[in-house]
Amino acid sequence: MTKAPIAVTLAALALTPATLAAQTTVPVPVAVLQGTRLDIVATGETKRVPDIAVISAGVVTQAADAAGAMRENAQRMSGVVAALRKAGVAERDIATATISLNPQYRYGENVPPVITGYQATNTVSIRFRDVARSGAILDALVAQGANQINGPNLQIDKPEAAEDEARTDAIRKARARAELYASAAGLKVKRILSISESGGYAPPPPIAYMRANMAGKEADTMVVAGEQSVGITVSVSFELE
Repeated sequence: MTKAPIAVTLAALALTPATLAAQTTVPVPVAVLQGTRLDIVATGETKRVPDIAVISAGVVTQAADAAGAMRENAQRMSGVVAALRKAGVAERDIATATISLNPQYRYGENVPPVITGYQATNTVSIRFRDVARSGAILDALVAQGANQINGPNLQIDKPEAAEDEARTDAIRKARARAELYASAAGLKVKRILSISESGGYAPPPPIAYMRANMAGKEADTMVVAGEQSVGITVSVSFELE
């Protein structure tokens, strides 16, 4: 006669933790805007001298047959890579970018195109950590057979510290602008409601200078690093009172 009540009691105990959990859930209070909301967009900037130059250098060869074009291309590219290593460029800073082989056609009126030969292209991406030497190294690559060069793309290797400086500058500008608006309206800044950011470091277009010497002499390529801006844009919402 006593087994049924015991079973009911155990079942009730088993349900107790879930019931307690539901009862102890407390909603998170949401801050209520009591004053005037002011939204400010500000951009902070700082400057750095680029410390890396990224350049694409390649070899383009042509031959009557595909194998001949690829063979000559491989030989000349071997000389280009060897010149890079001799100049002290680290293996991690040399990477194959593209390899292509394309037929060359002769076109005529009302006749199908005819293949006249093949063109092979092999390019490598090179990262120069000594920007001042990159121009001289490029000249050495041309001497070794490179006939296709693009760049340089001047970059900041580790822009994180500069971006943090720009963030600080952006918040300072946003706060100063909010104080200005508040003063003009006869109010004061109470607190910041939200902050969001956009932008970040993006290298500008390539900058390169070519300087030709007297006739009959080879050109000296000069790469000028200059200075780059790092900018961060923030959107800040203030409460005024």
